[in-house]
Amino acid sequence: MSSITKRGKTYQYTVSRMENGKSKPIRKGGFRTKKEAQIAAAEIEAKLAKGVSPVLKKIPFDEYFKNWIELYKKPNISSTTLKHYEYSLWAVKEYFLDTPIQNIIRDDYQSFLNWFGTNRAKETVTKVHGHIKSCVKDAIEDQLIQIDFTRKTNPTWTVKAKKTDEKHLDYYESKRLLKSIRRKVDEGLGYSLLLLSLTSGMRFGELVGLTRKDFNFANNTIDINKTWGYKKNSNEGFGETKNDQSIRTIKMDQLTMNHFKELFKRTPTNTHQLVFYSPSSKYKVISNTNANKLLKKLLDDLNIAPITVHGLRHTHASVLLYQKASIHYISERLGHCDIETTLKEYTHVLKELRLEDEQLAIKTFENMAG
Repeated sequence: MSSITKRGKTYQYTVSRMENGKSKPIRKGGFRTKKEAQIAAAEIEAKLAKGVSPVLKKIPFDEYFKNWIELYKKPNISSTTLKHYEYSLWAVKEYFLDTPIQNIIRDDYQSFLNWFGTNRAKETVTKVHGHIKSCVKDAIEDQLIQIDFTRKTNPTWTVKAKKTDEKHLDYYESKRLLKSIRRKVDEGLGYSLLLLSLTSGMRFGELVGLTRKDFNFANNTIDINKTWGYKKNSNEGFGETKNDQSIRTIKMDQLTMNHFKELFKRTPTNTHQLVFYSPSSKYKVISNTNANKLLKKLLDDLNIAPITVHGLRHTHASVLLYQKASIHYISERLGHCDIETTLKEYTHVLKELRLEDEQLAIKTFENMAG
């Protein structure tokens, strides 16, 4: 049997339980509604009926979250992605301190989101929120908690991030940029990097991690299987890709491959055979800062609004979408962990293409009726 009582603005359940002939009821409060308390109580009663003893030991949220990262995430992700999870762990520690995960209710979590969203952009808040939601789902699976306290909560942010549709060039802008790069491609290694960024859609760490042996000129393919530490929080030298799906082989256009074939013939190699080696650079490869400066100069000369080198990755994908490449192929080519990532990243382009598909559908059946 269970009973529900109101305590202030929240509700508490009490479930009757006998141990060794003595009454030892199970109580838990802090539920937002009476219905939430009833559902949680019913789950406890169901477990007791099956002879399953509910987990009553209080576990600090940050402790559970840390163990969850170590056990389920760390073995399968890159060091860079791990740092994102560690940042989420820092946020949990900072706000919840030693609060047991069993004591957290939806109001508490919404208050956390409101606090965390202060002076932060949407991308940061939603990423942390996503990490925590995944962790909480597993906590329910582990029977530590009965209610998903992240459900129906709303991430908030105060810093306006650049609009997604401003992070890439449209088809005609990218065509003008590509022609400009090809004209200058023999003037310096930085232009070669921009060329490959636009025509391959690789991440910057993947680009600077390329070695000469990764290029297969017989098949016009490039193997992507590692990265290179090019910034302060990166591992030194070669590192892992962002995820397992990022290890891939992509087919390249003939003009781009011809350029690199000639480039390798006329330039000396280096200890690691790095394609974008720069001995004067702190990290021994072309820096992201210098690449962005070079790209900005090119775009300024073309009177095109500037984007970053990472924006060339978005441009690559957007151009392929406009040219009717399948979303599954683009997801695979970009090395996304799943197609949901691709769909979320390029929703703006898919919405635009939907209008074309709508007209195609109408025209198709009008023609069939004629």
